[in-house]
Amino acid sequence: MDELCFASARKLARLIRARKLSATEVMRAFITQVERVNPKVNAIVTFLPEQALKEAKALDRRKSYGPLAGLPIAYKDLVETKGIRTTKGSPIYKDFVPERDAIIVERMKAAGGILIGKTNTPEFGAGSQTFNAVFGETRNPYDLGRTCGGSRRFSWTSRLAKMPRSSGQKAMPSRAMRFDARPTVSAPSNR
Repeated sequence: MDELCFASARKLARLIRARKLSATEVMRAFITQVERVNPKVNAIVTFLPEQALKEAKALDRRKSYGPLAGLPIAYKDLVETKGIRTTKGSPIYKDFVPERDAIIVERMKAAGGILIGKTNTPEFGAGSQTFNAVFGETRNPYDLGRTCGGSRRFSWTSRLAKMPRSSGQKAMPSRAMRFDARPTVSAPSNR
């Protein structure tokens, strides 16, 4: 099942739509990967394995699928998700639970994406390091003594760790699909 975390989003979605792979199998693989890696890197700060597995099983019972057919999605903790805490990385919002989904969440759901969790962010998404007073620091998966860098560099942490990831205000289902709100020039972490 580990190989599923290394497959492209396009390949996974194609296999799920062709019913050669179930959304449940994919979700179980990603849940296992998050459980294995996240305690070390602190990339996923709100983890929803039971909810994600329930949605994957429901998707497997449907007759037709959207283009993101059962792909695990992790939204940055800046993106509002109905009924799921959204802290924006700030103690001011540590207990904030939105009453609505952001439009990107609505669209990703409609396309078949399944929320697996929320990813760490600097407070309000500002800053050069992914650290906040609510969840702490996201660490570099290659050298846990180093930071992964800023909020936009987080996607590389989850990419390297083969976990669902997010970038900017958009969501990252898997390796082959990269959505980004704006261009970024990133330097490697030196800390």
